[in-house]
Amino acid sequence: MHELAIMQSVVNIVEREAARCGHVRVEAIKLRVGELSGIMPECLREFFPIAAAGTAAEGARLDIEPLPARISCPDCGYDGPPSGTECPGCGGYGFRLTAGREFYVESMEVE
Repeated sequence: MHELAIMQSVVNIVEREAARCGHVRVEAIKLRVGELSGIMPECLREFFPIAAAGTAAEGARLDIEPLPARISCPDCGYDGPPSGTECPGCGGYGFRLTAGREFYVESMEVE
């Protein structure tokens, strides 16, 4: 249920930015959600209308674009999607996660 609090924060950010730029209404919000972020896109969609009710974002379109996980292995140079708990390139465990935990507002359309 933390997605409701997350969506309330997103709406606050978007409202604040729209007001700062002199806009009255938010038409669309585009979010980027990493597949390993722990945030469920379907829950964000469910809670968005509740969080946006009575705000400049009420009735706005919510677009959610997933960000796939990526790893980088210093041992073999592999850079790409993970495969289990080992590097797909060399089978090692020394890789680091380079993408997939992100969550941010990519853009918004305003009136």
